[in-house]
Amino acid sequence: MRLFLIAFQFLTIIPLPFTIRCEKDDLGRSTAFFPLVGLTIGGLLVAANWLLSPWLARPLCDALLITLVTLITGALHLDGLADVCDGLAARGSRERFLAIMKDSQVGAIGAVGLVLVLLLKWQALVAVPAEVKWQALLLFPALTRFGQVLTMTGARRARQDGLGATFAHGAGGTALFLAFVTVASASFYLLGLKGVLALAAVCVLTFAGRTFFQRKLGGLTGDTIGCISELNEILVLVVISATLHAMY
Repeated sequence: MRLFLIAFQFLTIIPLPFTIRCEKDDLGRSTAFFPLVGLTIGGLLVAANWLLSPWLARPLCDALLITLVTLITGALHLDGLADVCDGLAARGSRERFLAIMKDSQVGAIGAVGLVLVLLLKWQALVAVPAEVKWQALLLFPALTRFGQVLTMTGARRARQDGLGATFAHGAGGTALFLAFVTVASASFYLLGLKGVLALAAVCVLTFAGRTFFQRKLGGLTGDTIGCISELNEILVLVVISATLHAMY
């Protein structure tokens, strides 16, 4: 339970009414519970959808749900995506890329990246058929947080400091296995083979993104992990929508 709460504190900005003891190695070990935190976030989205959908048009309701998940996570991974977009736009050396990502300011390309990602995420959610919307809302945060665990486990670190390095250092095979069992079970239970296909798509994109950044930067940072996570959120919703529309 303590490791779950550590993961919950890191992945959301929802305050807890008590203090959780956290050792350095606990951060990496808590990654085993990332998908469970994702399911918790998904449960909040399902509840919000239940409250809002009877009163609002589908596009507006879905826009508010995307806003809610952004608020719950404190836009943590969106910040990483913007920094990566700015770094890629600079087209410089590894050192320049890392320096740009460490800069707290968001450049023009980063802003464009944020707008496009939020727009794509919103439209991907709108495209999910209504009959499986609650399953998609529950599942996509869990799948993307499993992607974070998969990204970090065994990866090289571009920096030796920062939270990304700390989590990557502590994440191991046991945490990855537990995270996989959780998310694979949830995927199959909620959407059957379509959920398994979405999980497979997350694995492919995660490995591709991880390989790219390790070649580009010599390792991963918290920003690159966040960037891959945001792309996975879009991918999961697109795959769920595409597989279901293909059935009709």
